Amino acid sequence: MSALTALFALTTWQIAAEGPLRRLDERTGRALVGHGPERLTELLADLGNMQVALPVLGCAIVWSLLRGERRAPLAAVLAMAAVPLLVVPLKDWIARPGPLTDATGYYPSGHAATAAVAYGAAALLLSPHVRRAWMMPVAAVLMTVATGIGLVLRGYHWPLDVAGSWWLCGVLLVALRVPGRRSGRRTATGSQPPK
Repeated sequence: MSALTALFALTTWQIAAEGPLRRLDERTGRALVGHGPERLTELLADLGNMQVALPVLGCAIVWSLLRGERRAPLAAVLAMAAVPLLVVPLKDWIARPGPLTDATGYYPSGHAATAAVAYGAAALLLSPHVRRAWMMPVAAVLMTVATGIGLVLRGYHWPLDVAGSWWLCGVLLVALRVPGRRSGRRTATGSQPPK
């Protein structure tokens, strides 16, 4: 968690102070905008929309509740609720212009944050209840990375807007994972979860 916090702090500092990392980020972002098939990159960017990501998390929460979990679904709801509480003030404070506009409020990316927490939390909730548990985090990472790629290629965000959201939300997901571990230890000593 400390590594993610350090990465987020470094990224935020470089963006706010208009440091060399921000200049590199903007050169890289300009070079990437417009690449890839428009429909595909738009679809990828849309994976971070609340209308797409929240139903995925909602289904995982319901499934987890039906399996008798209580703490982990609540932690997932709290992590998702924390996204706008953290991202919106940062957007206002940093006031970074976007790649294709002079409008501000692009760092960190709300869409990247929504995707990271929704898909990551869904994976953490579902992993204990599937045979190939490793597939859940892999799917979450692929969906989150795909969202970030779409956001950058469409010119909706700079690369560090996306990366900053990933670092920030990684901290939330690590915190979410802690109740799941406690819950797992409790079931290991008590009744076994259904397979």
